[in-house]
Amino acid sequence: MSFQNQLIQGIPAVLPPKKGRNPTISHAPKRKDILTPEEKKLALMNALRYFPREWHSELAIEFLEELKEYGRIYMYRFMPDYPMYARPISEYPAKSKQAAAIMLMIQNNLDPAVAQHPEELITYGGNGAVFQNWAQYLLTMKYLAEMTDEQTLHMYSGHPMGLFPSSPEAPRVIVTNGMMIPNYSKPDDWERFNALGVTQYGQMTAGSYMYIGPQGIVHGTTITVMNAFRKKLGPGQSSKGKLFLTAGLGGMSGAQPKAGNIAGCVTVCAEVNPAAARKRFEQGWVDELVDNLDQLVERVTQAKAQEEVVSIAFLGNVVEVWERFDTENILIELGSDQTSLHNPWAGGYYPVGLSFEESNQLMAENPEAFKAKVQESLRRQAAAINRHAAKGTYFFDYGNAFLLETSRAGAEVMAKNGIDFRYPSYVQDILGPMCFDYGFGPFRWVCTSGKAEDLRKTDQIASSVLKELMINAPASISQQMQDNLTWIEEAEKNNLVVGSQARILYADAEGRAKIADAFNQAIVSGEISAPIVLGRDHHDVSGTDSPYRETSNIYDGSRFTADMAIHNVIGDSFRGATWVSIHNGGGVGWGEVTNGGFGLVLDGSQEAESRLKSMLFYDVNNGIARRAWARNSGSMEAIQREMDRTPGLKVTVPELVDEELLFNLDF
Repeated sequence: MSFQNQLIQGIPAVLPPKKGRNPTISHAPKRKDILTPEEKKLALMNALRYFPREWHSELAIEFLEELKEYGRIYMYRFMPDYPMYARPISEYPAKSKQAAAIMLMIQNNLDPAVAQHPEELITYGGNGAVFQNWAQYLLTMKYLAEMTDEQTLHMYSGHPMGLFPSSPEAPRVIVTNGMMIPNYSKPDDWERFNALGVTQYGQMTAGSYMYIGPQGIVHGTTITVMNAFRKKLGPGQSSKGKLFLTAGLGGMSGAQPKAGNIAGCVTVCAEVNPAAARKRFEQGWVDELVDNLDQLVERVTQAKAQEEVVSIAFLGNVVEVWERFDTENILIELGSDQTSLHNPWAGGYYPVGLSFEESNQLMAENPEAFKAKVQESLRRQAAAINRHAAKGTYFFDYGNAFLLETSRAGAEVMAKNGIDFRYPSYVQDILGPMCFDYGFGPFRWVCTSGKAEDLRKTDQIASSVLKELMINAPASISQQMQDNLTWIEEAEKNNLVVGSQARILYADAEGRAKIADAFNQAIVSGEISAPIVLGRDHHDVSGTDSPYRETSNIYDGSRFTADMAIHNVIGDSFRGATWVSIHNGGGVGWGEVTNGGFGLVLDGSQEAESRLKSMLFYDVNNGIARRAWARNSGSMEAIQREMDRTPGLKVTVPELVDEELLFNLDF
């Protein structure tokens, strides 16, 4: 049966033979055994409802085996036989060009070259899922192949609820992930309800079909590291020979060594999973592999002395590196951590003193003992970081809940006021005031032709637009515009494409709209041969309410509210988005953040031109308006500039209060 016919078929007409897991690829860790016997029966009933009753007796035994062995029902038997990757859009059987583009994006998210645990349908972060099981994938692709531009597919945490009549102006797909009642949003609630097959953790761009491989996080990390060195070193000083120490080489964190190279420093990135480290080495995302601490000390000392630009993966635990570099008195100019501490008890963080295999066994067999080991390790890591900070290290939290979990473990990471952390979030100190407040955030696009020449043309167009905008750009954003111009001009040379022909840069509302409009015109003229999918990381100006990351530089008390993210996804949906998504969790963990995203297909039409101008404008300025109301000075400047440029925009702006006035009041 052809690829196209398999997509159209959905759930196969004949029960396929049982399949085993591919032992050569990375698999999700075994999840904890959290369901009662009655709940396990319910999980089986929930899984079997996708299939004809005559298959139930055979599948029930198999699915129970999966539940016992892996803690989840993935339905490996129903994995497709065809290779999983983003094909040119013309190869997808679809009545709607927009639906075909979404099919392309889904397959890119599950491409083994892109996805962290592809057979468990997990794209990155240890638990960031596109679907809960393979039946959901098969049904979703069938619906997308069948749908017209007068239907909308509604996705409930990976489950395709169905096609509903709508209109050409409506989104083609609405995605929600993990939308729990607030009192049921603790980590164990995710374990339980995901095991039952009724919800999932969509991360940020995994469950919204907008992950483009590690390129997205390479760009964000590059911008962060460059600006962190500027804060640490001061004007005119070079990052050559300066050390950046961090951890994690997974789906997102694997971008760190590449970003360090682009930023021009010595990068040491520790990783306990040898397969993950070797994968990044084979992909060319890290220069060297070292598995011995003595050798690491010698190599780093040499690299710093010779002012090298080099990235080194250490196969071992980062706690040992922090501690050893302390005793060796090796200066760490920049420090962070990007292990998946949003998921600390199920494979997101591996404690010092246990091997990778020992940790996986302990987390499944004795979760409480594993949790105690993790918290002990976090206390040791924080203590070592504190010693380095006293010597001059600039440490920042990379939004992975590192400081949150170390504080919960009892580590000394709190500020003197007992409320804030002693170390800033990278958004709080860097990306928030420098980028997000002015509307700069991770704008991305995918060339659905699959052709490198189309991507090259988009790079040229984006570069041309940025150069034009820089002529009259205010001084407050000129550095960010120059950084992104440099990025896009060097992107092809840096070999950033993994999976689809995609690109990312940071741009504000004006920049995004002008770049997108130029793309649309290039499709009309034939300079670009097929539609382009626009999107962004949820990690952006407006898309995410995350008090310890994206909105950590909001100081009016509203950083624990989620109005902005909810308004963002609703506002985008009726302003022209092709699909929209809203998630619980993502980046910093289940119950800690609400985040939303979109996809927009440009096909060269006038309708696409109208949609991009309306939707991209709101998608950015919604967040700037909220940040301005919080009295963020950069956003107050940015929203005023936008109101001067756009007659229909009228935003409530704050009157600033003289704090001296309040000192005289009796509180």
